[in-house]
Amino acid sequence: MTAIRSEHPADVAAREALLDIAYGPVRFTKPSQPLREGREAALALVAVEHGRIVGTVRLWPVTAGAGRPALLLGPLAVDPECRRRGIGAALMRRAIRAARLAGHAAVLLVGDPGYYGRFGFTAEKAAALSIAGLGEPDRLLALELDPDALHGARGTIRARPSRGVSSRAATRLPAAEAA
Repeated sequence: MTAIRSEHPADVAAREALLDIAYGPVRFTKPSQPLREGREAALALVAVEHGRIVGTVRLWPVTAGAGRPALLLGPLAVDPECRRRGIGAALMRRAIRAARLAGHAAVLLVGDPGYYGRFGFTAEKAAALSIAGLGEPDRLLALELDPDALHGARGTIRARPSRGVSSRAATRLPAAEAA
């Protein structure tokens, strides 16, 4: 059984090893990396099986254009040996629910519209937004957790300081949940 829970400080090395396996060194060259680099995630979740980290997702505080707060999701990764079992989808559902419970209005990500569309993400909601260096603007997707949260949002997505959302969200959610 797979349990999904908030990431603990002791999970960092295992998470980083999983991201290395899933993405390799190219993960450090992604256009969204500067929005995460050297910063604390607002929310970090891991999927655990038999004491081993098999999945991870983190969300980062950003502004969607001029001063409009949002979260940037990513990276989402699942151990290659555990793929196609719904772990990534379970992490996504849990991350979206946690973001909503923590009072966030919108989540952005760079990814495959075919995969993330099933969670409600669309390129349409992010059409007037951009990330520096993103060569495929149709991969910038958004999910409004509050209706019209991104209405009129335009401009460049920028990093914003974290405000301890992860601890607040963790106290409002069960400690672990089966995937």
